[in-house]
Amino acid sequence: MIIFPAIDLCGGQAVRLFKGDFAQKTVYSDDPVSVALDFAAKGASHIHLVDLDGAKTGVRKHFDLIKEIKARTGLFAEVGGGIRAREDIEAYLSAGIDRVILGTKAAQDPEFIAELPAEVRERIAVGVDIKDGCVAVKGWTETSKLDVFTFCETIGRLGVRTVICTDISKDGAMQGASHELYRDISGKYDLDIIASGGVSSIDDVRKLRAMDLYGAVIGKAYYVGAVDLAQAIEVSR
Repeated sequence: MIIFPAIDLCGGQAVRLFKGDFAQKTVYSDDPVSVALDFAAKGASHIHLVDLDGAKTGVRKHFDLIKEIKARTGLFAEVGGGIRAREDIEAYLSAGIDRVILGTKAAQDPEFIAELPAEVRERIAVGVDIKDGCVAVKGWTETSKLDVFTFCETIGRLGVRTVICTDISKDGAMQGASHELYRDISGKYDLDIIASGGVSSIDDVRKLRAMDLYGAVIGKAYYVGAVDLAQAIEVSR
């Protein structure tokens, strides 16, 4: 299992939101590049980057900063937030980003994925952000009527392999990951699942690793010192 330490970008800072609420934002660093370099120093091979301002507005806001993080660290970088057009995808891939995450666009227009060239589709992940059993969109500020399992079936049919699954009720709450949810999805669909939201202890990492998931995102637990990143990476192996 791959550990994806996360940086959520808002106003040029590394922040965390509580359950996706922009009104409950905590700033952890004014220098996201330094945070990313610390990930690399602790043994990370991958990084999960989210442009929160982009997710909310639908316009890329941290493109240059994300490019700098990728260039300075050399980590495998997946990026989400505000990516709602083909030119957004191409801009990130051309800038050296390894994987682009579609959220709102995939939920509202899944056939958009089918229209992408195969070589681009291979570098796409879909964010399945869950609120009350349905898929949330627009930086989690709105909830669609799309059932999570129906959505997973649809994107799998369209050729998407990687899914980043977040239980919003757990995100930033330090209450543990939604193990049953990940077990249900991984049991139903042939997808590479990255667990996101609520990973708050080494025990969480062990349990997710035992499910043979593809990856797990670690966010707030790193910033508050609840999880030692180097230890989590070792346990995940």
